[in-house]
Amino acid sequence: MVTDDQAWTAVLARDRAFDGQFVTGVLTTGIYCRPSCAARHPRRANVRFFASGRDAVAAGLRPCLRCRPDDLARDEAAILRVIDAIRTAGDALPLADLAKTTGYSPAHLQRLFVRHTGLSPAAYARALRAERMADSLSRAETVTEAIYDAGFSGPSRFYADADRLGMAPSAWVDGGRGVTIRWAVVPTSLGAMMVAATDKGVCRLSFAEDRAALAARFPHATLVEGGAPFADLLAQVIAAVEAPGTGEHIPIDVRGTAFQEAVWRALRTIPPGETRSYGDIAAQIGHPRAVRALGSANGANPVAVLIPCHRVIRSDGSAGGYAYGLDIKRALLARERR
Repeated sequence: MVTDDQAWTAVLARDRAFDGQFVTGVLTTGIYCRPSCAARHPRRANVRFFASGRDAVAAGLRPCLRCRPDDLARDEAAILRVIDAIRTAGDALPLADLAKTTGYSPAHLQRLFVRHTGLSPAAYARALRAERMADSLSRAETVTEAIYDAGFSGPSRFYADADRLGMAPSAWVDGGRGVTIRWAVVPTSLGAMMVAATDKGVCRLSFAEDRAALAARFPHATLVEGGAPFADLLAQVIAAVEAPGTGEHIPIDVRGTAFQEAVWRALRTIPPGETRSYGDIAAQIGHPRAVRALGSANGANPVAVLIPCHRVIRSDGSAGGYAYGLDIKRALLARERR
């Protein structure tokens, strides 16, 4: 149950994670809204919270025409129906066909889906396919076996999708064997920082780690310290850490589950100098109640700063946690705000 104090805090923060958990009744105007409604905040003395729109209607209130709180359940049902259709098909479906199952126009469904999940339906299907592919590669004895185990119709489609993983499919089967990762540990104003990269981008950026930690993460990769091909990228990464918010152009080579990648993608949309709550990000990717899972995905971020997990804080405004210590998190935020 959400207490009145928690509800009011959510309303002031326009926290979308609470949409669907209660509605805000404004007694002076006779309307009720979602917690995230963008309308001007009413006075606390004029507010009463209701468990549902039905309860608010019974009290004589009507729904807000701006945030349309009664549409939330319909929207969520539509998104779940589309996700189920994509999972069942195992592949992308025409947007027009998906729209027919919801009663929305294709354009409206596209906007709604992106708002709830952070991805278009087609991108969501690709992310699910990539997750199946990576899982199959980690379990199968051969790439051919993984192709059909993941549900692909043949090798050409598999290898077309595999390019997004950065490492070759065979490397995932054999723990990174055949992949060259260049690395260095360099001093920064935030402490010793390790940077590692494949030929496609940065695959690890961390503080207070060394070669042993990198070898544990990529046990069969060929690790090469430094080198001229790595120098320019390393300089860009150092600059991005010393001036956080300036490294959006730096290529990264990371992989996670569909949920993790949706979280990481959402983190990269937070403007430098700004923060979001865990609830904000959970709502943005379409999982408003998955705050704890989001925290785990945030903590699993393999490239600190470049994927700015330091911009996520608790809903009460406190810093929350950070894998490399709160001093580094606060320093990064302070630099961005300056």
